[in-house]
Formats: sequence, structure tokens, C-alpha cells
Amino acid sequence: MTKMHVGNVSEIDLKGSRTLKVRDLEIALFRLSNGEVLAVENKCPHKGGTLSEGIVCGDKVHCPLHDWRIDLHTGKVQEPDTGCVPTFEVEVDPATGAIYLTV
Repeated sequence: MTKMHVGNVSEIDLKGSRTLKVRDLEIALFRLSNGEVLAVENKCPHKGGTLSEGIVCGDKVHCPLHDWRIDLHTGKVQEPDTGCVPTFEVEVDPATGAIYLTV
């Protein structure tokens, strides 16, 4: 596993997202309304929708293709749908706002 600096919280709007590529993987960073930053693979397990283009509501993102709801903490799709997306550990330095991602 590798921990890397990927940006600053000031670069992501509240309830917004940012994407980055790590090797062959596209990851979406989401900043929740409470300021928490979470990371998941940027691909819905249903039809491959781009999650970073979805709407964040609480700690869930709604896939823009078919409105599947994915929990950003666990990566689990909400019932009645099923599936899961990989999640990644995120740390934010409270003093500087620097975001560190572990992949």
C-alpha cells in the first residue's frame, strides 16, 4: 500500500468531487457537507456510471445513470440494489488541509 498526497480540501467544494488516476484506476474523492473527505473507485458496479458526476446526499452518492445510491464509507450499494465499489483510506491534515490517499 502506498500513501500519497493528492491535493487540498480547499480544491473540492462541499458536496463536490475530484477525480484522479492511480495506475489503471480512476478514483473519486468526495467532500461531504460536514467536511469529511472519502474516496471510492469512480465507477458504479451497475453499468459503470461515473460516480464523480453524481449527486452527493449525506454520505451517499447517487449514480448519474440509474440513481443507484452508494455509501461512500463502505462502498456498498443501497437496497434494493446490490453491489459494492472499492473504498480507499483518506487522511486530511487538520492544520494544512492536505489530503493523503492510501492505495
